[in-house]
Amino acid sequence: MNRPSWHEYFGEITKVVATRTTCDRGIKKGCIIVKDNRILATGYAGSPPGMDHCDKVGHLMIKGHCLRTIHAERNALNFAAKYGVSIDGATAYITDSPCYHCSKDLVATGIKTVIILSNEYRTNGQWQIEERNKLFYKCNMKYYWYDGNKLVNLLPGFIP
Repeated sequence: MNRPSWHEYFGEITKVVATRTTCDRGIKKGCIIVKDNRILATGYAGSPPGMDHCDKVGHLMIKGHCLRTIHAERNALNFAAKYGVSIDGATAYITDSPCYHCSKDLVATGIKTVIILSNEYRTNGQWQIEERNKLFYKCNMKYYWYDGNKLVNLLPGFIP
């Protein structure tokens, strides 16, 4: 039996975390935050603790968005903040590309590398992709897609 690479290992764990997602409106999304090959925090798309979940009571839709759900990235960041876990300089593994708002939070909290497991970004607008890429580029965020074999740089020579 071959031992998985760190990317394979963390990628598979991220996919398992995503199975806890409670909002079925979008994709099942998970995020883990890693530093020095140690998992610091996990998050999945779901309601705040103690609140009803979409899979139990339905969606709270406003202008095409479910307001009941916190994105996986924000849930992982919130977990780290709640328990006083420093994530400065860490890597975020995410099942899919982060939205623009989560991207801002990733940068603001000191995440230095984002690795996504799917390169099929689902968005409500091309502007989110463009603005996220500008943000990551300007803030020196390393942004990769792990295709199952290797890391693919998603910002090579990016010109904002």
